[in-house]
Amino acid sequence: MTSVRKKRKAFVEQSDCVACGCCVKVCPLGAIQIIKGVMAQVDMEKCVGCGKCAKECPAGVIMIQEADL
Repeated sequence: MTSVRKKRKAFVEQSDCVACGCCVKVCPLGAIQIIKGVMAQVDMEKCVGCGKCAKECPAGVIMIQEADL
């Protein structure tokens, strides 16, 4: 019996993101980038769900959630 382990990842509420770049600066793995100067986007391959971006986000639009991978 193998259990599927859910990994924690950062998710950005892109409609509310103000693209300030605070999350990009604190991400230790460079997993976040600002797309077209409008919103942050998380690279799910790089993200380890550490939560630093969520703590840093002044708009409070980044959540750490479990993801099926």
